[in-house]
Amino acid sequence: MNKRIPLEEAALRVCEESACPPLIFQVPPLEGRKRLNRAQDAPVFQYPASVSVVDVNTGKWGIVRVYVVKPADCPPNPAPILYLHGGGWVFGNFHTHEKLVRELAARTSCVVLFPEYALSPEAKYPVAAEQCYQVLTMLQRISDKMNLRLNLSLLTVAGDSAGGNLAAVLTILSKFRHGPQIQNQLLYYPVTNACFNTGTYLEFASDYYLYRAGMMWFWNQYTRNESERAQITASPLRATLEQLRGLPETLILCGEADVLREEGEAYAAKLLCAGVGVTAVRIKATIHDFVMLNALDQTNACRAAMDLSAEWISRRNKKE
Repeated sequence: MNKRIPLEEAALRVCEESACPPLIFQVPPLEGRKRLNRAQDAPVFQYPASVSVVDVNTGKWGIVRVYVVKPADCPPNPAPILYLHGGGWVFGNFHTHEKLVRELAARTSCVVLFPEYALSPEAKYPVAAEQCYQVLTMLQRISDKMNLRLNLSLLTVAGDSAGGNLAAVLTILSKFRHGPQIQNQLLYYPVTNACFNTGTYLEFASDYYLYRAGMMWFWNQYTRNESERAQITASPLRATLEQLRGLPETLILCGEADVLREEGEAYAAKLLCAGVGVTAVRIKATIHDFVMLNALDQTNACRAAMDLSAEWISRRNKKE
């Protein structure tokens, strides 16, 4: 067994199981998607909710399927959460994130809208971001069509990993395009920069579930073009303070043993310097994907993160 920093037992087990070659980024994308789907077949408690589906026409960006998750005790005018899933822009769907978004809906009394955006490498940058932005602009239409009566003044945009990247990008796009007002931004271990030489990239390069080589592979599926990678709609950490000024109040949660930790915390620091209200938390003894993976649902790390994020959204929504 490789020597690792102390991890929760379940996180260590995930590291060991995921280290069996070929690794998930060493197989074709379709096979990697099947692997993640199978991993998320693991039994897990799911909060009660009603789930419906609507197909949204985003114009030139195509049709996007949006899952609508209503908590069992849904209030009359619920606040919405637009949730963008992780998976390196290559993997992920409603099945892989169902337990996470059901819990967010139940514990915040929000309706979660979950677009299944087009995946890479079939769809390259900026397709996913543009699809999600179009869904954002059409929330009122979706609300009316499905009789949801959403309170769009209490909108949260959230996401994990590559979905955290897309969530961050949406807040920037909405600022510059004068789009919908976003009140809250919730980012779980977000991708914020196409750079692979940070301290955590080097410290946790292998044997901690998400590999440095894996993140390089994910970025290559999304875009190999260096000028595209440098855009703030791909690498939001490269935005200037002025470009970040006025973005929504933000909660960023990062795991200790994650190659992405340093860039997530750097984004929190930069938002603070831009005058944005930020709460940033590093959760010890855990790895990437700790709020998404069914196998880690009952870890101290996941429970603490879900407690924090549910309470933060609920408190923020009550303030308005």
